[in-house]
Amino acid sequence: MESAAFDGYAPLTRGVLDASVAGDMAPMFKALGDPVRLRLLSLIASHPDREVCVCDMSEDFDLSSPTISYHLKVLRAAGLITADRRGTWVYYSTVATALDRLARLLDPPGEALSAVLPAEMGREDR
Repeated sequence: MESAAFDGYAPLTRGVLDASVAGDMAPMFKALGDPVRLRLLSLIASHPDREVCVCDMSEDFDLSSPTISYHLKVLRAAGLITADRRGTWVYYSTVATALDRLARLLDPPGEALSAVLPAEMGREDR
């Protein structure tokens, strides 16, 4: 089977991923395999400033602060978010290049991923 290098297109639909690409991408997918972490990433990515203070995250989750911190640590280790301490608070923002790599890996060639997602997945554009 043909191997597909990560060249900005959708290698998942064109052939087998190179081992190095799969190794680079796997920690991101593993981190997103937890619903809390997926929601945390969504919370940060969808914020108008693309960053959120940890002090503003607790209200959206029925979890303790240490549990939220643990999940944020996993997202940081996977390279999906960064943290910036400002005084006593930590602000989290997404790593645009990581999100772009995930999107390009999953986006079928010739059509936007949003065109194939079910409407119930939160899309408001239809």
